[in-house]
Amino acid sequence: MGSSYYANPVIFLIDTFFSLYILAVMLRFLLQWVNADFYNPICQFLVKITHPPLKILRRMIPSIGRIDTASLVLMLVLQMMSGWSIFALQGTASPVGAIFVWAIMELMGLLINIFVVVILAQVVLSWINPGAYNAATSLIYYLTEPMLKTARKLIPPLGGIDFSPVLVLVGLQLVKMLLFPPMAQLVSMLS
Repeated sequence: MGSSYYANPVIFLIDTFFSLYILAVMLRFLLQWVNADFYNPICQFLVKITHPPLKILRRMIPSIGRIDTASLVLMLVLQMMSGWSIFALQGTASPVGAIFVWAIMELMGLLINIFVVVILAQVVLSWINPGAYNAATSLIYYLTEPMLKTARKLIPPLGGIDFSPVLVLVGLQLVKMLLFPPMAQLVSMLS
């Protein structure tokens, strides 16, 4: 039993805890960006768990318009710390530039995955229980409606069927296919 016996569970724990907290910060950022109802219990939870580091960062990093730059910096720093820790435990030393690009790629992947999941959730909810309201469905609507509204302008509902989720999901997959390979290549070049 080598060092990887202990390293793998530690890597799993580091990745899990960092990923969950980064997810919370990203959701807070997105919900703030789309002007979601912050009296929603889910929003209140996200605000409470992300407020301590953001309070400190906001003293040094001002927002730019509606963009909460402190949240962006926090996500990037946490993702870089996670990457550095994981790479160090795997025994691969990566330069800061490679970790920076890797962190941006990971955050973009998380952003795309969030939108894929909430769009699929909205589609399923529209089939199962259309028009129902609760804290989660409200936030799903806030997150998806800006993209779906834009897609509906390109392809209006046909025969009562809304194809905007399909268009957005295809667009998100295309973004992933076009951006990630060059970024992964850049990470390997910088390593």
